[in-house]
Amino acid sequence: MKEGWARQQSARFLQKATIAPRIRMIERLFEFSGQYPWQWTPAEGEAFIAHLRSGTRPIQMSTARTYEVVIELFVEYLRDSRYGWGETCLEHFGEVPQVVFHEGNSVVHTTEYEADPRRRPLTYDEVQALFDAAERRPAAIRSRGRKGALAAMRDAAALKVVYAYGTRRREASRLDLTDLRRNRRAAQFGQFGTMMVRFGKASKGEPPRRRTVLLVPEMDWVTDVLDEWLTEVRPHFSPGRHPALWVTERAGRLSPRSLNEAFVAAREGAGLDEDLDLHCLRHSYITHLTEFGYPARFVQEQVGHSHASTTAIYMGVSNEFRNQLLEASLKKRLGEDWG
Repeated sequence: MKEGWARQQSARFLQKATIAPRIRMIERLFEFSGQYPWQWTPAEGEAFIAHLRSGTRPIQMSTARTYEVVIELFVEYLRDSRYGWGETCLEHFGEVPQVVFHEGNSVVHTTEYEADPRRRPLTYDEVQALFDAAERRPAAIRSRGRKGALAAMRDAAALKVVYAYGTRRREASRLDLTDLRRNRRAAQFGQFGTMMVRFGKASKGEPPRRRTVLLVPEMDWVTDVLDEWLTEVRPHFSPGRHPALWVTERAGRLSPRSLNEAFVAAREGAGLDEDLDLHCLRHSYITHLTEFGYPARFVQEQVGHSHASTTAIYMGVSNEFRNQLLEASLKKRLGEDWG
């Protein structure tokens, strides 16, 4: 059953990174229930979700929905007469797969955004504190006589680039040297005027989306960061002909998980909220570009969102910015002496 379902998804051109977690989810329900798929009932599904909602790290509503959808897709495959699993189960076991999640016991999608509300953009001071903490780590590591100072210097540079170009962690991990290019309209940024993102988030069954991110003047400080990384730090990793922008001590490509760990180390060093994660830098990029005055469409194109509503979800502009907009609107309508 698992192999057949995996082949069905592969035929739809879904990636292994999508298929493997789905198969693992089915295995988790099997392990939890102690029953085979043709024995599952709504009660098993409900007990499984209730179990995942308990404990010290309960799942979020959006995660629960994702799990339920995966299980529904698997059951739909088993119940599809074109694959013959219903007849096979009835012949050998006297039972057939039945619907596990239905309208009465599954999460209803009623809002656009259901992620953890503690995830938010960082303020300008928090971004600076994060980068300061990241910059202190190499010296602290050397002072303790430990290895890893070079890696800490790389991590500090990588975090700054993630923020300056608003990339996702996988996008940042997959960057190559050739993805940094000149922008003829912004020659002052040198070879860092644009970043070609070739492994953007894809819809299921589609190849990775590509986009070009333009470096904005407010983030021009990142040119010095990248220049130092490429000319002074990266060569010490002896990367040879490896194309990756971010390399490891073993001349491999830096993983998304390592980027997460770099953020956590800097966050702890800065004493910031433990609920903040690497993706919050992307939230910060979108928010700060908005506060810099860039049009919504430009911001949407920069971060590669298909819909403006998605970009809006990421925003968390400050009260000061909103008050400035309010003041400008009042002056326009009532004149300079409105106050």
